[in-house]
Amino acid sequence: MHYEYKEPAVGGQFLMAMDHPSFARYFFRERDQKLLAIVWNRGRAQTITVDESAYNFPENTFLSLNVSHSFRLERPADVAVWQFNREFYCILDHDQEVSCAGLLFYGWRGLEPIFPGEADTRQFNLLALVFREEFETQDNIQGEMLRVLLKRLIIKLTRLAKKQYLDNAISEPELDLVRQFSVLVENNYKKLHQVQDYAKLMFKSPKTLSNLFAQNGQKSPLQIISERILLEGKRQLMYTDRSGSEIAFDLGFEEPAHFSRFFKKMEGQSPSDFKKQLRM
Repeated sequence: MHYEYKEPAVGGQFLMAMDHPSFARYFFRERDQKLLAIVWNRGRAQTITVDESAYNFPENTFLSLNVSHSFRLERPADVAVWQFNREFYCILDHDQEVSCAGLLFYGWRGLEPIFPGEADTRQFNLLALVFREEFETQDNIQGEMLRVLLKRLIIKLTRLAKKQYLDNAISEPELDLVRQFSVLVENNYKKLHQVQDYAKLMFKSPKTLSNLFAQNGQKSPLQIISERILLEGKRQLMYTDRSGSEIAFDLGFEEPAHFSRFFKKMEGQSPSDFKKQLRM
């Protein structure tokens, strides 16, 4: 089954697919609408391919995907997928409610699966049934009911992610700083390439940010920025017809040669060689 709810007045869109064998769509922010996604593998372990990189998707786990991710699934019939745009529910505007920005979405940890326990799984199965009922109930409060259910889903997953990956290793104020940094990178990586640029926006010193990530065993702030720039460069090489020069300028490099050196240092090959490899 595949459901879709739209709010034409504001452009809101919310989709759910479950037990849908043909659900294998790609999503890329320049080719399609900007949709965040929550994907639940309800069957045995399978492969999910995100931006042409294959990842193991363990049995009974969740993944959250950002608006820029293109993805496909080995066995679409085994998954439940929720997708929504910011016009339907903006996680940044509602961050005080759900606290997922920079953790569940746009986080610094990358594609890490979330493992629900037995009791959690029962609750998620019940929630999926309520989603289904609400998608089939058409009245003037349907949109608000779907938003309430989506918020519940996001909050439950955020709690599990905190427990699973943080386990009180980081204080709430520190986590808020890490989340703030992650969101700032997502919104500014094309213009701001240095740690001091983000430190200034956060009214912190670059050393404070570096120490914060280091003491919690995370990637350095510079590594996070560089990996985000590289990821976008690879996506544009894979999914668009833009030249290396066009991509370089789009990503904020003053000269194409600067982008080429950056790409080769990060990826081990030039943008042109990366593009050629895709055609092989």
